[in-house]
Amino acid sequence: MVPTEAPEIWPGSETIAFPGIPEFHPKKGLKNPHLQTIVGAFCPGGPRIMGTIQRKLRFSDGDFAVIHDDKPPGWQRGDHVAFLMHGLAGCHRSGYMVRTASKLMERNVRVFRMDHRGCGAGQMLAKSPYHAGRIQDVAMAIQMLERLCPESPISMAGFSISANLLLRFLGDNPNNIPQSIFRAVAICPPIDLQHCVNQLDSTVIGRKYSRYFAKKLTQQVRDTPLWREDLPLAKAKTIPGSMKTFDELFTAPACGYENALEYYEAASARDHIRNTQVHTTVLLAADDPLIPMECWSKIRFPQNFSVCITDHGGHLGFMGRNSQDADNRWMDWRVVEWLLN
Repeated sequence: MVPTEAPEIWPGSETIAFPGIPEFHPKKGLKNPHLQTIVGAFCPGGPRIMGTIQRKLRFSDGDFAVIHDDKPPGWQRGDHVAFLMHGLAGCHRSGYMVRTASKLMERNVRVFRMDHRGCGAGQMLAKSPYHAGRIQDVAMAIQMLERLCPESPISMAGFSISANLLLRFLGDNPNNIPQSIFRAVAICPPIDLQHCVNQLDSTVIGRKYSRYFAKKLTQQVRDTPLWREDLPLAKAKTIPGSMKTFDELFTAPACGYENALEYYEAASARDHIRNTQVHTTVLLAADDPLIPMECWSKIRFPQNFSVCITDHGGHLGFMGRNSQDADNRWMDWRVVEWLLN
C-alpha cells in the first residue's frame, strides 16, 4: 500500500505487497516483460462459460453496448455482483475477462462482462467508438445492473484502457457515485494517455506495440457503422503507424475532440484519482512496457486508495510460478480477492 502522497520516483526494486497476498514471482522463462505481455495475451486460457445471457444497453445517442450476464446457479437477490470492462481492442471473450469471470462465479458472484461500443457482440451496434473517457457509458451500465440486481453490492474491475476509464469515472463526480458500488480494481491503467503514447513512440519495441494496436483498431472499425468517410482515417492512404496517429485520424474527430492531445487531456484519469471515494485497488507492474511508472510519480492518493506494484508482470501478464494459487494466473486471483474483500 502506498502513502497518500506518492514518492517522487516509484521504486522498481521491490514489490509493494499487501498483508496476506502472495508475492508475484514470474513463471520460469517468462521474466522478460514483453514475454509476459505477449504470452499472456496469446495464450489466454480460461474455461468456456455456459449459459451467458446477452443484454443490450442503449445509450442516449442511440448506440448500443452489449453486457454479458453470467449468473451462478446459486445466486440470489442481494448477492454480490461484479462488473468487468475489457482493454484496448478486447472484448468479453478476452482471456482475462473469461478467467476472472469464471473464478468469481465459483464464489457465487454474478458477473457482467461489458463489450464496449463497437466491440465483440456490439461490433455492428454503434456509430461512435468507445474511448478512455466515456464515463457516461459506465454510469448507464451501472444503472442497468442496479435494475437487474437490486440490493446487491457491485464491484467493478477495468483492464488497461478500461482501468483508466474506471478511475476517471470514480473521480469525476464522486458525490454522485451510486451507493451500490462496493469495491473497484484497476489493472494496468494508462492514467496519462499522452505520456504513454509518447513513451511508446520513443523506443523500437514501443513503436511495434503502437503499430500493432493501431492496425488492429483500424481493422476493428473498418466495414462497421463506426467507419465514416468524412473522418481523416478514411482519407489516409495507409494504415496508421502508431496509436497517436490513429487517435488523431479517428478517435479524436469521431468523438468530438479537436485533436488527439485534447482527447488525451480530457480522458486521462491522472487528475481525478485524488477525488476517489470508493475503496479502490490498482495493480501495476514496474516493468510494464505500455504503462511507464513515471505516470504515477506525483499522484496524490486518497486514504481509501491502494496500489500494489510488482517488479515483473508486463502488461496484463502476471503469469507466475505455481504457488498457493490454484493456477499460475496470479493477476486473476488478486483481482478476485480485491473485488470481494
